[in-house]
Amino acid sequence: MGVLRTSLLGSISVAMLAAGLGAATASEAKFFKRIATMPVYETLAEGVDRKSETVAEIIAASEDGMTLAFTDGPQEAIVFLDATNPAQPAPTGRVTLGGEPTSVAISGKYALAGVNTSESYTKPSGYLAVIDIVTKQVVARCDVKGQPDSVAASKDGKFLAIAIENERDEDLNDGVLPQLPAGFLTIFDLDKNGMPKNCDAVRTVKMTGLAAEGGSDPEPEFVAINGKGEAVVTLQENNHLAIVDLVSGKITKHFSAGVATAENVPVKKARMSDASGSAVDIPREPDAVAWIDDNRFVTANEGDYKGGSRGFTIWNKDGTIEFDSGNQMEHLGMSHGHYPAKRAHKKGTEPEGITVGKFGGETLIFVNSERGNFVAVYRDTGADPEFLQFLPTHVGPEGLLAIPSRNLFVVANEKDDVKDKVRAHVGLYEFGASSAEYPQLISSIDPETNAPIGWGAISGMVADKDDANKLYAVSDSFYDKARIFTLDVSKQPVEITGHMDLFGGTAKKYDLEGISLRQDGGFWLASEGNAKKDMEHYLLQASAHGEIQQEIKLPESLIAQAKRFSLEGVAEFEMDGKTLVAVAVQREWKDDPEGMTKIGIYNPAEKSWGFVHYPLDAPRSSAGGWVGLSEVTSLGNGKFAVVERDNKGGREAAIKQVSVISLKGIKPAPHGSKLPVLKKKVVLGLLPSMSATNGWTPDKVEGLAVTKDGRILISTDNDGVDDASGETLFFSMGDAAQLH
Repeated sequence: MGVLRTSLLGSISVAMLAAGLGAATASEAKFFKRIATMPVYETLAEGVDRKSETVAEIIAASEDGMTLAFTDGPQEAIVFLDATNPAQPAPTGRVTLGGEPTSVAISGKYALAGVNTSESYTKPSGYLAVIDIVTKQVVARCDVKGQPDSVAASKDGKFLAIAIENERDEDLNDGVLPQLPAGFLTIFDLDKNGMPKNCDAVRTVKMTGLAAEGGSDPEPEFVAINGKGEAVVTLQENNHLAIVDLVSGKITKHFSAGVATAENVPVKKARMSDASGSAVDIPREPDAVAWIDDNRFVTANEGDYKGGSRGFTIWNKDGTIEFDSGNQMEHLGMSHGHYPAKRAHKKGTEPEGITVGKFGGETLIFVNSERGNFVAVYRDTGADPEFLQFLPTHVGPEGLLAIPSRNLFVVANEKDDVKDKVRAHVGLYEFGASSAEYPQLISSIDPETNAPIGWGAISGMVADKDDANKLYAVSDSFYDKARIFTLDVSKQPVEITGHMDLFGGTAKKYDLEGISLRQDGGFWLASEGNAKKDMEHYLLQASAHGEIQQEIKLPESLIAQAKRFSLEGVAEFEMDGKTLVAVAVQREWKDDPEGMTKIGIYNPAEKSWGFVHYPLDAPRSSAGGWVGLSEVTSLGNGKFAVVERDNKGGREAAIKQVSVISLKGIKPAPHGSKLPVLKKKVVLGLLPSMSATNGWTPDKVEGLAVTKDGRILISTDNDGVDDASGETLFFSMGDAAQLH
């Protein structure tokens, strides 16, 4: 039997997970605010197809922070941006390199990029491109003797270190090491302008024989340099770390990265973000690394070969572990709805990038989640770091860049797939806001698992009849279980306080898209069908405990006309002394005139269906697309608020609105007869609120609820963080009087 589980505060506080105030008071707190999100395709030259694959992977800044440069591997280019006005970064040029740029740093007058020109895994090659940041010309090419990965320049401008990975073929013998040739570290000595002085005679540091794992085949992944001219190098696949003195080119210390454990995290192969077990004694296999000070550094333990401990670790350069995050990154992803549930059993949120910067007099650590699409911001305390803020990013955050002199933080997002409507972006955040804009919805701790309640893909909402601060919401078929959540909207951010899973039905899976309260207790639920996935179109009647009591189908004649996009919102209402249920069909079906979709009216007492037509707006996006319904909410007296939207996101989004309709004087007709057409009035435009946080505007606004005290609340569907940013917007549109 399903039980609505209410959370209690466990070992991790909700305030901490919500990026609350930490140790500071509200008046003292300072936060980062996203000020710009720039699609990388906008940096392409005029005439180049904007659908071309472009990415932003590793990003660097000039000493004054006014010029940014990032790698675009698919286009084999370094891209330059003018960040003089960080809220409106402007492309200033692309430099084509004749190979894949893997990393970039800026020292003095030059951008220094590692370029991979390898013929094969067994014949690796590459060079250092020295690019004048003013003229955008390659002024020197220095052979690096192998396939470069990470590039790092010392702050004093004396050294450039490059991790020469000579990466393995993951398809060869399951990627087992060794696969020669071995990798190493290269060192260039720079002049006062940033030009390599030993371009023709790069210094090399051998790293064979260090690691217990694949010691004959070291694969250096990332390098960072402290203020003493010491480089820390991660050997990710070898699960090893090395400290190199750049003056002498000698390894002064090396040690295993060891193992770590993350308890109460998702480990099962399932589309859920529930804590199903623990990842025990997993090799860290660190990827990115950054120095906190001259003696301590921090690694992002993404994993690759055998590991991935799902967190980050603070080290002393003598090899001592000073802190390990355990399950914190996992729980942050779960609580914020950013958990990549589709691949949870592998490496979880996959912390990959890391950087450090001093803001507001505090040393801050930034750790990204490549799969969860977020950055966790921590304050260095000299002991256990203090979590401060959760920053949403676009899809696939890779490079992180702190520019303290300008109070800026930058994220390069590398995922780019036109077919999946995902484009790579560069995101800019400014330090100094008095409050955090995100998250807007968060979950509390489930006492049964001692982990946050897993959630995502919120697709429908309804307000409690008696409690003005309580809502119910559902998530869609992205997840394996059909789930109803309880929300406390008196809190900021709004908090998911409990959940229950549906049980007792006949279907293998439901696709919940709408929820409404029944007058006699329990819920009505709209489950969207999909013939290709053998899923029926259902209006479900469920008890207050989540037991499915009825599976109500549409008329057979109508099902024969069905297309993929079907039932969305649902709303119970009273009219002419009858209790009825309205369900919205998202788009036109085969028997609908163009620009018309149906709203079905079900009579539970008579077990009968009637239908009306709803006139959809024509698409207005420059990218075309379609327009459909996402939600229907009863306003009483036969009136409804309806969410109407197009399927476009980002700058292509054009229609996100709330309309009001009425059934007064309208008699729904049986399917097969001529249907009456409703009149609608557009009363609210949602786009300004949806784009207010300067991120990628989501295409799926799907939840609308009107609270007992008259607030209009809106939510968006984050698609389960699958080829989507994972951001969920939850905001108020003001007084419900606007709907009347």
